[in-house]
Amino acid sequence: MTFQFPRVALSIRQPWPHHILFDGKPVENRSWPTRFRGSFLIHASGTFDGKAAERREFIAEHPDSSLGGIIGMATITDCVTSMHSEWFFGPYGFVLVNATPLEFVPCKGKLGFFTPDIDFSLLKVRA
Repeated sequence: MTFQFPRVALSIRQPWPHHILFDGKPVENRSWPTRFRGSFLIHASGTFDGKAAERREFIAEHPDSSLGGIIGMATITDCVTSMHSEWFFGPYGFVLVNATPLEFVPCKGKLGFFTPDIDFSLLKVRA
């Protein structure tokens, strides 16, 4: 199957990218709204959203989950201020569909949407 890989990425702190890709998390919570709609690469930030003990537990339970690179892609279909989902806590939520895990490609993240400094030919859907 051939994928058209997006050229824009959004950096998200673990464990949230894992939940988007493997647990059906349908929303990415942000403090800022976006008009962007379409596919984007999911960049797992080099930092973890939580305490050190939570990070150790997460890594032990999910040894294949990486930090500091591209790990997936998804599509943003809307930006909302409320949503009937246990995952939504706002104030803004980017509504996500078609989350697809990719093979890890290391790269530095940035704030907001960005074009990753990678060789895009390295992007492959995770088996």
